[in-house]
Amino acid sequence: MGETVRIAQVRIDHADKVLFGPDGPPVTKADLARYCADIAEAMLPHTRGRPISMERFPHGIDGESFFEKRAPAYFPDFVHRVRVDVETEHRSQDQVAIDNTQTLVYLADQACLTPHTWLSTAADLERPDQLIVDLDPTVPGLEAVRRATTMVGNLCEDLGLTAFVKTTGSRGYHVMVPLRPDHDFDVVRDFAHRFAEVLVARDPDLLTTAARKAKRGDRVYLDVARNAYAQTAVPPFAVRARPGAPVSMPITWDEVDTVAPQEFTIASAARRVKTHGDPWAGIARHRQGLSRAMERLERLSGT
Repeated sequence: MGETVRIAQVRIDHADKVLFGPDGPPVTKADLARYCADIAEAMLPHTRGRPISMERFPHGIDGESFFEKRAPAYFPDFVHRVRVDVETEHRSQDQVAIDNTQTLVYLADQACLTPHTWLSTAADLERPDQLIVDLDPTVPGLEAVRRATTMVGNLCEDLGLTAFVKTTGSRGYHVMVPLRPDHDFDVVRDFAHRFAEVLVARDPDLLTTAARKAKRGDRVYLDVARNAYAQTAVPPFAVRARPGAPVSMPITWDEVDTVAPQEFTIASAARRVKTHGDPWAGIARHRQGLSRAMERLERLSGT
């Protein structure tokens, strides 16, 4: 039957089931749930009110996985739902929002290793309050992706935008710009594409916006396509389905050259927050408009 434990008042069945292994330290469902309980205070401000897609691994990272958007009917009442329109199917559905510790722990029980959050909130699903640039290296090594990440940060500064950076817990880094929800996704996505094009023009040997891997060569891919309605990104402190259970960790800009994308795991992430805090704490206070940045970007791009 497997071990049953209670963590944050949530029942965890098959708590001794190994979800991460064998190519790294074994991590059980109970380990994952305890991490979720420990990190919740830091993580919840980044997930509240945001619909999620659940990346679930019922048999651990070495087994089959699936994405689930619709909130199952059997989920308990403490799991909050957000009603969203599925534009491609002309219908609506309820999706989970991680609004409390119990939900985060319950998702661990459901073998949801990684939640993926929308870039908008239930307050206005059509208008994002985040713009994200995902920097994905094509070849092994960190020098190129670190240079690229710094370039993104520098361009944000040139445009008068306050930007934040974190590891992805996978191969690269995420740069996030908090926004006032003034514009719809079409406007924000257009800005993001122009932003990426300016960067590629500055260093076409380092950067690319080519969606097809065959066309990237050994360049760093600037992925801005997720700046669209119903698209998602991995939130801060989320666990990634990779050996060792690495975590997407907020860092400072000074740490880009020293912190590797998979440096922090569920074994070290909570301790890091306790000793260093969350560089993204209070990020909502930095929400900013895009209008002036749009004008500056137009001058830089010559359009």
